[in-house]
Amino acid sequence: MSVLKSKRTISGGEFVNVANEIYVQTIAFLTRLSARYSRLIAEPTADLAGEVMDYAEKANATFPKDDMTRAKRRDYLLSANASLSALDVRLTHCYTIINQNPEGAFTTSKGKTVDGKEAITKIDKMAQTLGELIDREKDLLRGQLEKVTGKKM
Repeated sequence: MSVLKSKRTISGGEFVNVANEIYVQTIAFLTRLSARYSRLIAEPTADLAGEVMDYAEKANATFPKDDMTRAKRRDYLLSANASLSALDVRLTHCYTIINQNPEGAFTTSKGKTVDGKEAITKIDKMAQTLGELIDREKDLLRGQLEKVTGKKM
């Protein structure tokens, strides 16, 4: 039987799911860059999103049963958080670059470019979604760090 939405709690591994969603949304966002900028910034930005995902997965796979594994899990969580912060900055730069020429970011199914206003609306929606995911992941990672360290972060 399903649990009522009001009675649901956040899964302990939710930070892994959010990290995976950040990766997927980051790739979708980066595909909106022009080829000229994509060659310069897409790969390192995608790598940062991959780091967030990888460190979250590693932290989730490291069960804190003793001091050594607790320290390892804490290190993975701290690395995920650091990569997430760097990713947030990189995505802000990508957003700024895309907004310099928003018309070229989207095409219709018939191959025509989308006009500037509609493109800006779509870019803003994508950036908003990514920003909310990043904020959520920061909170989830903070919660995991508090569990591991026993200290309020």
